Amino acid sequence: MTMTVNNVIPGIDDRTNETTKYLIALDVDGTLVDHDGIMTEGVRTAAAAVVDAGHHVIIATGRSLGALLPIVEAIGLRHGYGVCSNGGVTIRLDPSLVDGYEIIDRVTFDPAPALTALRDSIPGAKFALEDAEGNFLSTSRFQDNSFGIEARGVDFHHLLEAKAVRVVVNSAEASTAEFADAIAAAGLHGVTYAIGWSAWLDIAADGVNKASALEAVRASLGIENALTVAVGDGSNDIEMLRWANRGVAMGQADDEVKAAADEITASVYDDGAAAVLRSLV
Repeated sequence: MTMTVNNVIPGIDDRTNETTKYLIALDVDGTLVDHDGIMTEGVRTAAAAVVDAGHHVIIATGRSLGALLPIVEAIGLRHGYGVCSNGGVTIRLDPSLVDGYEIIDRVTFDPAPALTALRDSIPGAKFALEDAEGNFLSTSRFQDNSFGIEARGVDFHHLLEAKAVRVVVNSAEASTAEFADAIAAAGLHGVTYAIGWSAWLDIAADGVNKASALEAVRASLGIENALTVAVGDGSNDIEMLRWANRGVAMGQADDEVKAAADEITASVYDDGAAAVLRSLV
């Protein structure tokens, strides 16, 4: 299905016409759902509308695959692509496939140097790792909804031997400032990382982020850069917001995230994502 554009959307090339389809990249936590994991009906309806209008809607999240799929289902996204694990995994959605999707890209790295550097620098650190087969391994009974599956408890040395797609570090003992200072002091090299809104760290392979995965999808679809839109709120969205022709930061985002965006919408608690999505249909 194609959409009818009545007005030129700010930030979009004025050569667009009635058959324009945008590539719309949407973060999940803090964007489509609040920090309790709740998606409002207004956001769900607006997201479903851009899907139904035939745009290339891509959920781009730090969540792993199992935690991405319920969001895809909630907005009625059955065809297209999804980016999870902060760009480490890209999937193609197709209802004719046995599982409704297939993994088309998975980027792994050696986590040992980063894990070793962080092990003794963060008070009360807990570690989890998504491996090359999509399993989650964790120390200290570390479990989080973003994993999408139950993590299997292992000792720290087991993590050092795995090939990782995503490494997560969390501390209930360190303040956010202490956590950030400890990471800076660790001097991580050869990886990409983003610090969350709490004492939370996500690590991926060097050069891998949401933007790198989205660019690969954009190029394969042959969509013009001028037709890219992205909405997000976290430090792991900064590259994605800069990548998009129209990068929109959520109202509750930190100043660093807002500075990377072209515009700012309302907060997640005021359905800021829905306002952006409604402007595209």
